[in-house]
Amino acid sequence: MIGELASGAVAGLAVAMPVGAVGSYLIGLSARERRSTAAAAALGIASVDGIYAILAALIGAGLHELLNEATGWLSWVAAITLVLIAVHTMRLAIRRYRGHAGTLAQHSKLSPARAYLSLFMLTAINPATVITFAAVVGRSLIGSSWLALALFALGAFVASAAWQLLLAAGGGLLGQLLRGRRGQLGISLSSALIMLALSAGVLLS
Repeated sequence: MIGELASGAVAGLAVAMPVGAVGSYLIGLSARERRSTAAAAALGIASVDGIYAILAALIGAGLHELLNEATGWLSWVAAITLVLIAVHTMRLAIRRYRGHAGTLAQHSKLSPARAYLSLFMLTAINPATVITFAAVVGRSLIGSSWLALALFALGAFVASAAWQLLLAAGGGLLGQLLRGRRGQLGISLSSALIMLALSAGVLLS
């Protein structure tokens, strides 16, 4: 059982540690939102990792066939969603920058619940997440006990959550260091540009 927990943790870290579009968005969000909102967003990402860990363990090699059919349109959906989020982030950043000084001290209306659901959905439609899990798991756990499956998923969730919370903490620290108008503008624009670049790579590939 300890082996399944460790295997899940390794899989969770393998998926979570490469910082892509979702990770960059989490850092940018954490730099401008409350800690509770940033933590909820991080847990939203980790929840999807836990669910995909179960799917990869249950379906095993058959997951690759499903991915071949779904990856194309999922990539387009994910890319378009990221573009919309990036544009919204840029517009909000510019509006804050042009606003009065007190605007910087105000957080957006993004609640922890909305942050959780937003990052959950964004991660769920990100093909890179499930593709990486399918590659990392490497063997099927079909026939294993439900306890073994639960421990595998728990290991993936805990490992992913630890890493995502670390990213959120780093984003929060960055937001504290660059709390001025130009600093906040730079963080938001950088995050948005990274998302746009990665989305363009997906759409052009």
